[in-house]
Formats: sequence, C-alpha cells, structure tokens
Amino acid sequence: MQKIIEKANVLLEALPWIKEFTGKTIVIKYGGNAMVEERLKESFARDIILLKYIGLNPVVVHGGGPQIAQVMEKMGLKSSFVQGMRVTDSETMNVVEMVLVGRVNKEIVGNINLHGGKAVGLSGKDGKLIMARKMAMTAINPDNLTPEIIDIGMVGEVETIDPAIIDALEKSGFIPVIAPVGVGRNGETFNINADLVAGKIAGALKAEKLILLTDVEGVKDKNGNLISTIDHDQVAGLIADETLTGGMIPKANCCVDAINEGVTKTHIVDGRLEHACLLEIFTDKGIGTAIGRFTS
Repeated sequence: MQKIIEKANVLLEALPWIKEFTGKTIVIKYGGNAMVEERLKESFARDIILLKYIGLNPVVVHGGGPQIAQVMEKMGLKSSFVQGMRVTDSETMNVVEMVLVGRVNKEIVGNINLHGGKAVGLSGKDGKLIMARKMAMTAINPDNLTPEIIDIGMVGEVETIDPAIIDALEKSGFIPVIAPVGVGRNGETFNINADLVAGKIAGALKAEKLILLTDVEGVKDKNGNLISTIDHDQVAGLIADETLTGGMIPKANCCVDAINEGVTKTHIVDGRLEHACLLEIFTDKGIGTAIGRFTS
C-alpha cells in the first residue's frame, strides 16, 4: 500500500508543473547514450508521447555523431575534427545527410510512432526550416600569432529559422523530429551542430524550455558537485575561471543564446537516466543544471 501511495505522491508533485506547462513548447536535443541504448531509446519515446498527451508540445532535434562515424568507417572514410567540428567535404556531407535524415531521423520517428505517438521527420530543407551559411572558423597561427581562417568544408551555422512547418505540425497533433541539416541560399547542404540547431529553434518558437540531453550529470563546480541553477549572466565568468571547460562551454553558450532569444529556461540533463526529461520537467528539484534568469 505504501508504494501505491508513493506513486500518488509523484503524480501530485507533477500536477502544478503539468498545469503550468500545458500548451507550452519544449525543445529537446536528443543525443549521446540516450540514442544508443535500447532501453533508453524506448524510455525517451514514451516520455515524448506522454508530454504530448498531457498537453505540452515537444519538438525533438537529434544528433547522430556515432552513427555517422560508424558508417564512414564501413565505407573506408576517415573522420577528422577541428575544434570539435567534423570536417565535412562533399563526400562526407553525403554520408552525414544519408545517416542523419535517412536513418537516424526515421528510427526516432519509428520508435515514437511504435509506442503510440504521431511523429513526423524533418530536415532543415523541409519548408526552408533551417537556412544556413558556411561556418567561419579561425585559429591562431603559432608562427606569427595572427588569426587565420580554417576551411572545414560544409559545416554550417544557422542563419534563419522559419518555424511555420513546426507550427503546422503542432496544430495538427504531430511531434516534429528534426535532423540538423540546413540549406544555403544557393541550395547547398550544411552539416550543423545539433545543440546549436536546438537552441535556435527554441528561440524561434519562444519555447518554454530547451533541454539538452548529454552524457554527464550537468554542470559541476571545481569540487565535482552538481550546480543545480546558473543565472545566464554567470556563464561567462564560469568559463573564465575554468569551471566550465571542454564540450560544456558550447552547450552553456547555446543555453545563454536561447535565453537571450526568448526561451524561458534551459536545462543540461543526463540522458543516461531513464525518464530524464520527465524528472527534469515535473519534479521540484530536477536532476540536471538549469540555466535561466534567476536574478533581477
């Protein structure tokens, strides 16, 4: 009987959050182990369906780095990276688009639909959703200490987001699942970091939340303790004092950009936990790091 009562208490804790977020848009960047382990893939699909059924509007933006690397290896192609970005020549771009749009996207859509949802797969080319331009990347030349441009191929950055197709799908009861492939002004295809795409889409939709699923618990202090909340104005200082390092820096900056573009709150969450999205959204304390406007 006590376990049954505890289940009721869980629902009661979630009730005010369900009431607050009903009708609101939640953008979720789906990546890491949550996309690889079967139990986590099923858990994620069910969580997204539940969000839709209780009145929220989930939008999924996914990555696919490991899947791209696997296919490239089978094809005898080598992966190389500069400042964390995959160098993408025309041959690599063909593989990236094939894997992200033709394989990974359809698998996610299929999982959601298999468990009772109504998902539709998109890339940035659909409805001119993601207009992109070539990413300008520079590095300091060690010989003369001057900046020089590095060409990493068809790696892009978001120029504009047209959310019309997302709005149409949401109004029809569908769950958009978006591959981070953009299109240039001359029809070029660009490979874009999924975190950046998720942040820009969240900003364009003025989403209630942006959730980045990753393979760590969240942002930690220098003693290794999880930081539950960070004001967006504090992020630059945390980078300067090296509390934020490595791959966490672009994620935190992505969150700050989303806040500045109108997203209410952003979250960096451990996607290795089952039901990570539900635990972050519908519990009082959450499980990861929230970045938002916490000070006046």
